[in-house]
Amino acid sequence: MADTNPRAITAETNPRGIPVAPFVDDVSDYVATRADVEATLKSFQEMISKYQYMEVNTQRRGAGLRDKIPDIKKTMEMVKFLKVRREKNADPLETSFELNDTLYARAAISPADTEEVYLWLGANVMLAYPIAEAESMLQEKLAAAEQSLANCEEDLEFLREQITTMEVATARVYNWDVVQRRKEKADGKGDEEGKTQ
Repeated sequence: MADTNPRAITAETNPRGIPVAPFVDDVSDYVATRADVEATLKSFQEMISKYQYMEVNTQRRGAGLRDKIPDIKKTMEMVKFLKVRREKNADPLETSFELNDTLYARAAISPADTEEVYLWLGANVMLAYPIAEAESMLQEKLAAAEQSLANCEEDLEFLREQITTMEVATARVYNWDVVQRRKEKADGKGDEEGKTQ
């Protein structure tokens, strides 16, 4: 037996599991009686709050990825630079590197000594990788970060649509309730006038 309750929760979601907001086409089908209006409006406000919470978190995640992607690209460029210098057997490279926030040291890096690079993985963890492995790992991380950013942008658009849908549904239910109250009030006045005559 099929569920004909219009308020039944749909299992429809976007690819990352964010539920689709219910579209209220006919309020009288969605809200059985005026007594259900307050509970319906409350549930709609809760859903809007949840969507807004997801939107804020998705915006933060997107901002973090926008900061992270240039760092990955910069690191990948440096790994490629070292790889090219090693292949060409170029002269030693003179550089300054950071020891601490305000302390730098000068060094001469011979291409023969650049068999591996040290990469920060996060959480104060650094690992040594052969140059070719480091390059492929960074390419994978860059592709994953760019895909995550695209997903975040898609989710933000989806969440904005769901918030708008819920706000429209809230307005429709509220307006329907106002019309019903006016009808009841008009019906009540009409009955009282009939009794006084």
